[in-house]
Amino acid sequence: MNYRSSAHGESPLPSTELENPLSQGLDSKTAREIVGIIHSEDRKAWEALDSELETIAVVVDAVAGAFERGRRLIYLGAGTSGRLGVLDASECPPTFGVDPGLVEGFIAGGDGALREAVEGAEDSAEGGARLDSEALGGEGDVV
Repeated sequence: MNYRSSAHGESPLPSTELENPLSQGLDSKTAREIVGIIHSEDRKAWEALDSELETIAVVVDAVAGAFERGRRLIYLGAGTSGRLGVLDASECPPTFGVDPGLVEGFIAGGDGALREAVEGAEDSAEGGARLDSEALGGEGDVV
């Protein structure tokens, strides 16, 4: 992970969890400046993928192998990542013609968390156990 210094010294948090110095004073920037910052930061994310292409290919092969064995791809996430997993899973049947149960998405806090934040849901042992029993069907599923 990429760690970054903050105003208070080194942070144990990944850089994605810290304030981006480029966004300081965002409310006083022009729309063009804001769009430029967003574009610049998005470009960094795409460039970071270059060093991970082999790893991504291994994961793609694992998912394809699971499908060939009749197993599933399961997305588990919280907050935005959970919402994106549910979104991707729900788009697979109409986009790729796969069975609805082949790719499934689950979000911490349940379906209600798709529209409204459920703070702390990702830290709930009870919620995690319930989700585990709903989501994890068997050996060979890719989670």
